[in-house]
Amino acid sequence: MIKKKGAKAKLREHFLSNLGKIMETDELRDAAGNITEWARRVRELRTEEGYQIQTHNDRSDLKPGQYVLSDPKPQPAFERAISKETRAFVLDRNGFTCQMCGAVAGEPHPYDPSRKTRLHIGHIIDKSQGGTDDAPNLRALCSICNEGASNLTLERPSAQKLLIQVRRAKGGDQIELLKWLIQKFPKQANELLDK
Repeated sequence: MIKKKGAKAKLREHFLSNLGKIMETDELRDAAGNITEWARRVRELRTEEGYQIQTHNDRSDLKPGQYVLSDPKPQPAFERAISKETRAFVLDRNGFTCQMCGAVAGEPHPYDPSRKTRLHIGHIIDKSQGGTDDAPNLRALCSICNEGASNLTLERPSAQKLLIQVRRAKGGDQIELLKWLIQKFPKQANELLDK
């Protein structure tokens, strides 16, 4: 009997054979065998197996829905340390409702009515940024928000809201932002400086 390859194994193989190539969601969904939980398998490759799969959250040159494997060698991965009791507490505390979009567990999802809402536990401050697995740092997220689709569906901040946040930031952080903007928009920065 031939053992069928699972979606995670297919994705791992696809990433490794396309090392350094930017891939879109449709390509990865196809590589996983068109399963609905393909993004979860990508997260498992990152968090459980330690593959350095980067997204727009990791690199400013990537757009939402783009992924790239930067190194074929996995790094030590984070262990799952959230107990069943903590998960149950967080889901109950959050009313079995996604804390980003308001979708309720088991109901059709407001952004994709063809999918029933499935809730996951997400970190408010990511573990890679020093966040913990304690209940105050956890929240209920639906699978769509947890996959990053919320970046496409939520309203982007206006220039005024961004300016308010930048003005509130420390001077050093403002300078770091300026450096990043100049690097991202060198032509426009030169044009502004020439005026």
